[in-house]
Amino acid sequence: MIFLPEHLPAAAELRAAGFDVADYPACQVPAAGQERARRVLLLNLMPQKLVTELDIARTLAETGQAVRLTLVRLPGQTFKTTPMEHILQFYRELTPEMLAEADGLIVTGAPLENIAFEEVRYWQLLEQAMDEAATRRLPVLYICWAAQAALYHFYKIPKHPLPRKMFGVFKQKVLRPESAAMQGLAPEFPMPNSRHTEVRRNDFPADSELQILCESEESGIGAAFSEKNNATFIVGHLEYEPFTLHNEYLRDLAKGLPIQPPLHYYIGEPAAGRPDYAWHAAAVRFYANWLDAFS
Repeated sequence: MIFLPEHLPAAAELRAAGFDVADYPACQVPAAGQERARRVLLLNLMPQKLVTELDIARTLAETGQAVRLTLVRLPGQTFKTTPMEHILQFYRELTPEMLAEADGLIVTGAPLENIAFEEVRYWQLLEQAMDEAATRRLPVLYICWAAQAALYHFYKIPKHPLPRKMFGVFKQKVLRPESAAMQGLAPEFPMPNSRHTEVRRNDFPADSELQILCESEESGIGAAFSEKNNATFIVGHLEYEPFTLHNEYLRDLAKGLPIQPPLHYYIGEPAAGRPDYAWHAAAVRFYANWLDAFS
């Protein structure tokens, strides 16, 4: 079962799809009856917040574990692409007390790859949240841009621009099958990627506890883990639903952007629009592993 804020649009969609969903009063601390649920905070930095809410909630629900998802935002932030009514109704401002009470934190990506980290308007607030979570050894899952941001913050690993967008579904070779995050995923698994920058193996500090968990010959570093910070960094998007890459491809074509069809994604010709949802099982397993690792 997944517990979601009352009246959240994602809840209705998940119920319609057959998931077991329970409500709790929006923007309030979930009450009794949910003691066994994993308390997960979602710091949603994506502009299309409703889409990301649904993606993350669906993937957590598919693990079959009891999860209580709380939507959070950095203090004082305003948003252009999501109505503030939605934000005020469903999102709570993130505080140290919330991090202290949570079992885990998910930080999403953001379309900020061409901006220096220090120039992001909420960079200092994000750094504070990352440091607070690390100090408490709260399990954190950093996704895509957030993974690059956290690797830069904690290890000064830079992001590098790519000559063209890393776009498609790429096989990840599991390098550490013994790690908690990679259980059941060896020897390899597919993962969607959609990004304009990358982190590189030769920038990873040799004298740190940071571990590279998986890697692709085509798309590079896939995921890493820090024992010190109890943080998992994943540069891809296992949470994507089947048509996300297709819709993004059509969007970029409509904008006249230089975009090629996503690699290793379509069944047949791209014009047919038939995606191969090859990463589904890996997504469920990866998120179940992350939840299982909670102490």
